[in-house]
Formats: sequence, structure tokens, C-alpha cells
Amino acid sequence: MTKRPAPNPFGELIGIAGVRSAAGRSRCHFTVLPALLNPHRVLHGGVMFSVMDTNMGDALYTLLEKGESCATIEIKINYLKPVARGRLVCTTRVVQRGRRIAVIESDLRQGRTVVAKALGTFAIFARLPAPDRPGNPDA
Repeated sequence: MTKRPAPNPFGELIGIAGVRSAAGRSRCHFTVLPALLNPHRVLHGGVMFSVMDTNMGDALYTLLEKGESCATIEIKINYLKPVARGRLVCTTRVVQRGRRIAVIESDLRQGRTVVAKALGTFAIFARLPAPDRPGNPDA
């Protein structure tokens, strides 16, 4: 069974769709829209970063135990090709899941071309009690 974190309004805002996550892996896609372009008329690096960060969390979430949560500690990203339009696919896998730290890698592709590659480190910790709110997995 695939475990999912709470709904992700930010992911929806930037157009993340088709999320499939299981067994330490995750995949999603999004379409480059004019609102996501930087002043040079190419996809903003922050959008690429956010998609990969979100997909890394989705992949790790499938390996968390009940009562655990995770958060990004650090991500190193290489932007390899500019993108101005089209559909991008993000593919992610957990490289190593330790007791308190996980290392995760992610590729962002347009067709067969890798346009960005990232390596992330995530903290794993006991989920803190959260206030009642819509979408809270502990509510």
C-alpha cells in the first residue's frame, strides 16, 4: 500500500500531477506554463527544485513507519538544460534510508533528455502533535 502525506496545495499550484509512489520510489509530471517562466523565458529553477524536493518527500514517505515524518535538510541540484515549454517527468528513488537520515536522488527529464539532477538529504523524526486542520494525517 502506498502511503501519502497530507494534500499538497503548493504542488497543485505549480502543476504537479500523476504522482505515483511506492517502495522508496516516486514519479510525477508537470507541464511548463508561461506563469512558471523566469525573465529569460525559460522554466524557473525554483520550480524544478520544488518539483524534485516534493517528489523526494513522496518517495521517502513510502518508507516511513507510522508516527514518522520527514523534512528536507539539504538538496544539491544541477541544472543541465534550459526548458521553455513541454512536459517534464520527475523520477526519484531513495538511495539510503537510515534511522534518522535518508539520501534521495531525483532526475527531471523532458523526453529522454535529463534537464536537472538532484541529490537530497532528509531528516526522519517522530511526527509532532499537530493542530486539527484539513488534510492533517494525524487529525
